[in-house]
Amino acid sequence: MNSSKPRFDVVGQLGSLRRYARSLTAGGEDAEDLVHDALVRAYERRNTFRSGGNLRAWLLSILHNVFIDRMRSRKSEAAREELAGQLVESAVGASQEHAVRLAQIRKAFLDLPQEQRSALDLVAIEGLGYQEAANILGIPVGTLMSRIGRARAALRKVEDGEAASRRDHLRIVGGRDGPVV
Repeated sequence: MNSSKPRFDVVGQLGSLRRYARSLTAGGEDAEDLVHDALVRAYERRNTFRSGGNLRAWLLSILHNVFIDRMRSRKSEAAREELAGQLVESAVGASQEHAVRLAQIRKAFLDLPQEQRSALDLVAIEGLGYQEAANILGIPVGTLMSRIGRARAALRKVEDGEAASRRDHLRIVGGRDGPVV
């Protein structure tokens, strides 16, 4: 097979690539990964190789650039992890009471009939307008508003019942019993 393009003999350059990668990474599996990534990048960008150019130099420069990209990525990741660590240290976990309250609200919402839950979700959680939500559900706007009203009333009833039970059954340690504000 006689081709006008010069032979793209990457296999003959593997020794040089591996040696250079080991010198950059201090050996080990990182060097092999670096060579692999460089070869993938070289294959993806083979159109940029100039005919008659120095293949070895081109591949070594790609390997070097992949190494630099990795180092930058690792530094950036380390900085993000450090920042996340600082945020975690300053964050305050949700109190048990808050977690229980959220679970109660979730249960009350999920206990609503599906039609009311869908209508309330689209308007109150997703922030859609009444007309948009009605179109999505394929119902008139008045029906949507009625479902939302019934859903809100059911949630208020649950809320009022829980507030009354909290007043009757919860005591603040070291405090006085009284209405919950």
